[in-house]
Amino acid sequence: MAIIKSKLPYFEILKVRYRDLDAQGHLYFANYLVYGDEVLGAYMEKLGLNLMNPATAYCMIFTVNIHCDYINEIAGDSDVSVYSGYSRLGNSSADAAFEIYDQKTGNLMAKGGLTQVFVDSQTRKSIPIPAFYREAIIQQQGYLDS
Repeated sequence: MAIIKSKLPYFEILKVRYRDLDAQGHLYFANYLVYGDEVLGAYMEKLGLNLMNPATAYCMIFTVNIHCDYINEIAGDSDVSVYSGYSRLGNSSADAAFEIYDQKTGNLMAKGGLTQVFVDSQTRKSIPIPAFYREAIIQQQGYLDS
């Protein structure tokens, strides 16, 4: 296993499954975003924000922008380390980042991010990032407290 030097605080190792591939035998381009979003969701849950049941969730989060830089192709039947965390905290929005590394070589395969807006589930209007969630992010990523 290679040494990976990501500065993002949370990661999971994912197996690239056959169903995730395109006709050329490498990871379908949209699945890079899926992988990043799945691991970000796990990080959010670790920080105490569970959105799986919209009826009981504290708020909703809308993704308003997403991007990915494809650096290397990811082949089928490989393992990838997907790192995630936040890169900016605003009042009612936050930027999250993800990086995908080849588990064997440690090579960066893709990186990207998304912008989240925290939203009241009734009014669908933006609200401040919940205080408990902001505090949990800062506890994990103190360098964002500025």
